[in-house]
Amino acid sequence: MLDKLNIVKQRFDEVSDLIIQPDIIADQKRYVQLNKEYKDLRDMMDLRERYVQLQNRIAEAEEILADGSDPEMTEMAKLQLEEARQAVPPLEEEIKLMLIPRDPEDAKDVVMEIRAGTGGDEASIFAGDLFRMYTKYCESRGWKTNVIDLSEGTSGGFKEIHFEVSGEDVYGTLKFEAGVHRVQRVPQTETQGRVHTSAATVMVLPEAEDFDVQIDPKDVRIDYFCSSGPGGQSVNTTYSAVRLTHVPTGIVAQCQDEKSQHKNKDKAFKVLRSRLYDMELAKRQEEDAAKRNSQVSSGDRSAKIRTYNYPQGRVTDHRIGLTLYDLQNIINGDIQKIIDELMLVENTEKLREASEIL
Repeated sequence: MLDKLNIVKQRFDEVSDLIIQPDIIADQKRYVQLNKEYKDLRDMMDLRERYVQLQNRIAEAEEILADGSDPEMTEMAKLQLEEARQAVPPLEEEIKLMLIPRDPEDAKDVVMEIRAGTGGDEASIFAGDLFRMYTKYCESRGWKTNVIDLSEGTSGGFKEIHFEVSGEDVYGTLKFEAGVHRVQRVPQTETQGRVHTSAATVMVLPEAEDFDVQIDPKDVRIDYFCSSGPGGQSVNTTYSAVRLTHVPTGIVAQCQDEKSQHKNKDKAFKVLRSRLYDMELAKRQEEDAAKRNSQVSSGDRSAKIRTYNYPQGRVTDHRIGLTLYDLQNIINGDIQKIIDELMLVENTEKLREASEIL
């Protein structure tokens, strides 16, 4: 274990030296990558320090026990040895997990898209419930949310809504939410009290930096149009809303949230970059999922992942067979317990795959 940690320390020393080099600082892409790597390695160095201290305490205690000349010191050494040996296994498990290379996407901010699926007006209302659930969860994490574009449902909620989330390790946390979410309940529009099943699709796109995706301006058609919905006098009078069409792929991104045409254009390009980046990422994840047969990191974006059953007050995550009878708290943003279970399954899979190396 210590040999592996020493190799990591060597890389940490290299990165520490690189990030202060003028040519690296001048290369934005390289500088950002190295800074992220430095932060991850710094955490590993803290674990290494704790591990070395424990090993030193064990060696010191064993030395005192081997000498055995001082009964009082021997008794203290026995306690020290037992305490240190008990602390080693959980620390080694933590280190093993940290030694597995992190997905570089995990640290990215995200663009989330929620779209109403089957179920008509009820699906739109459910999409609105999911949006509120995620914004409350993000608020509890100290993350910022910002709506980019939306289309309201006729009876409430949203036909679709796009919003960005920024904070620490956002994609690494929210990526588990991508897929089809189902709701089973009596709709507001139902007069005979029958339970209906509706659905909404959630997409979680890692936010691409300028240097992640190069977009040729010649490949993008830009259309300007009047904003719709709330916004005061400027609505329907100025062409502030922006729609971008990436001609080679047919991908469309638009924004009408800001009053400024320039700001809307910037936001729309952010969404377009993220969608193009996600296309490439989805291909890689699909290949990876096929190799790993992973339960929680599947490349299938259309898979049904979770059901919210109101009559029984339960939420079921179908990927790991987790059922919680705590629907009200979950729909109000308390989804950390589900995410923790999904992370645990993914980390267990990663540890099993890496066991031969580690």
